[in-house]
Amino acid sequence: MKKYTDTGKKDTRSGFGDGLTELGRKNPNVVALCADLVGSLKMQDFIDENPERFFQVGIAEANMIGISAGLTIGGKIPFAGTFANFATGRVYDQIRQSVAYSGKNVKICASHSGVTLGEDGATHQILEDIGLMKMLPGMTVINTCDYNQTKAATIAIAEHEGPVYLRFGRPKVANFTPEDQNFEIGKAIHLYEGTDVTIIATGHLVWEAIQAAEKLSEKGISAEVINLHTIKPLDEEAIINSVKKTGCVVTAEEHNFLGGLGESVARTLAENNPAPQEFVATQDTFGESGTPEQLMDKYGLNAEAIIKATEKVLSRK
Repeated sequence: MKKYTDTGKKDTRSGFGDGLTELGRKNPNVVALCADLVGSLKMQDFIDENPERFFQVGIAEANMIGISAGLTIGGKIPFAGTFANFATGRVYDQIRQSVAYSGKNVKICASHSGVTLGEDGATHQILEDIGLMKMLPGMTVINTCDYNQTKAATIAIAEHEGPVYLRFGRPKVANFTPEDQNFEIGKAIHLYEGTDVTIIATGHLVWEAIQAAEKLSEKGISAEVINLHTIKPLDEEAIINSVKKTGCVVTAEEHNFLGGLGESVARTLAENNPAPQEFVATQDTFGESGTPEQLMDKYGLNAEAIIKATEKVLSRK
């Protein structure tokens, strides 16, 4: 069954940095802003090539969002980068009023999301950001799974008119999607076809879902695996058609089960095709300090957790 191969672990934030650099060469309207985290967001190459198109605002994230909104009035396409915790929770009012409500073409680029931020601990490990951002009218929400997909998404959102929240991470993870992929906002990607259960994953959990599906295959369980990189707008057709075929679903995300991908899938199914569902996500909790591997294991965000959830949901069919 094995179909996908890790071509070498790379961090998704580098995918963002390289995508931004490529955009700088292609689109003169692309500008970048950062809140004193250039190294962490991998923005230095863009700055070196386009110093006149970069704005270092310092530790003033609310100001960064306001400046970004203003730059769009002159036709610029601002990419505002900082940690996911600071990019959402710290500046939610500014995003709501100056970007979402006003429909400004701002790209909010959020690194170091979820528990895989690791040793920095709970205060920096935001697990609520997808929920916060998807509730804003007109906000597109994207959560990429590897380096290649993050680079492709970064380039794609420059062509999308309207506010975007692009979520990615800190650690080096498996890089398994095509290098030359065409990233289509709002279009889910079927990784494996299956008949017994649908596994819908996003972000770092996509690779874990692939590992789980391969192990389930050895047990005679046929899992359909969907990479749902765009949480809003949601590819409802892909979800409904898959679950009609399999009869049950497991959702997997590095986020609180309250407000995340799983809830969006549950709403879609409740309205169109009710089916048993299990949630692989953090359970209404903050994180803590530890290595990404330790935390993914403790909070049940890995292939083993997906396998257990699959076995449970199958018993409910």
